[in-house]
Amino acid sequence: MKENFRTINAKRFQRLPIKTEILKPNDDILEVIKKNTKGILQPHDIITISESPLAITQNRAIPIDKIKIGWIARLLWRFVSNVKYGIGLHSPSSMQCAVDEVGAIRILFAAFLGALGKLIGRKGDFYRIAGKQAALIDAATTSPIPPYDKCVIKGPKAPEKVARRIKRELGNPCAVMDINDIGGCWMIGGSEDIDKEFLEEVMNDNPQGQGAELTPICLIREVK
Repeated sequence: MKENFRTINAKRFQRLPIKTEILKPNDDILEVIKKNTKGILQPHDIITISESPLAITQNRAIPIDKIKIGWIARLLWRFVSNVKYGIGLHSPSSMQCAVDEVGAIRILFAAFLGALGKLIGRKGDFYRIAGKQAALIDAATTSPIPPYDKCVIKGPKAPEKVARRIKRELGNPCAVMDINDIGGCWMIGGSEDIDKEFLEEVMNDNPQGQGAELTPICLIREVK
């Protein structure tokens, strides 16, 4: 269990993970937030949303038995290193989703330059060139929650637009976060009033957890 409080620049903040039902395709994330934070959300709270649950509501969880794997994915997946926090594109099905998402030419170019980078001892060129949407793809088995344990989950669409809609409707700053349990924490989209560096620092120990907690939403509240 993560500590619920963090001190940043001499200010103390409480992190409040919000438990929800298992999210489904075509759920409205705004309505999910309204329902599950009723009586809890306060005017100055920052709302954060985990990227994979948001992607699920956008119908971006693709069952592996529905993925038609082409020759590019069959060829390239084995040359991509596992990321520290999971499989990433080191599987035929997740690599195929990357090809579908960013295009075959970009993936082939990323693979070529990634291989050149490895020859000179440089890592990460593949993901840098393939782009954010390729890097956000979670391979099947990344999620422990059925039925999504048998799905490749693509990155969410237009996370900044989603965050700004929530800010507009609820009045609270909002951000979409990609966080793992080994210190990786990135804001991938936020409303205009979000301090990205602060948010990544206050959330980098992943207070929502990485397992079956069903806490896709977290409120950050300054404790006076």
